[in-house]
Amino acid sequence: QVQLVESGGGSVQAGQSLRLSCVGSGFTYSSASMAWAWFRQSPGKDREGVAAVDSDGTSFYADSVKGRFTISQNNAKTTLYLQMNSLKPEDTAMYYCAADRDAVSVLSRYEYNNWGYGTQVTVSS
Repeated sequence: QVQLVESGGGSVQAGQSLRLSCVGSGFTYSSASMAWAWFRQSPGKDREGVAAVDSDGTSFYADSVKGRFTISQNNAKTTLYLQMNSLKPEDTAMYYCAADRDAVSVLSRYEYNNWGYGTQVTVSS
C-alpha cells in the first residue's frame, strides 16, 4: 500500500519561502514510473493542481505559481519536493502530495489514487 507523507508546511510572511517534502513508500512497482504532484485546497474551494512531474521527468505548473514554485524529486524518485518562493497570502492552503502510475493529465486531481494527509501553509500579509 502506497503511503505518502508530507512535511515542511508552516506560517510565513508574504515574500518568504518554504520547501515542502513528500516521502513515498510501499510502492508495488517502480516509483520512477509514476507521476507525482502537489495539490492545494483552501476552505470552500476545490482541490487544485499546483505542480506535477510526469514519469519522463517533465514538470508542469499551474499559471498561478509559475516562476515562483519549483517541483523536484530525489534521484531515487521516492521523495517529492516543492520549493515555494515569493509566497503570497493567496497561496494559503493545505498542500497535498499525490502519486499514480497511470496519471495522464497530471494536474488533475481525478488522475490520482494515492494521497498524503497534507501539510498546512499559511502566508500572512
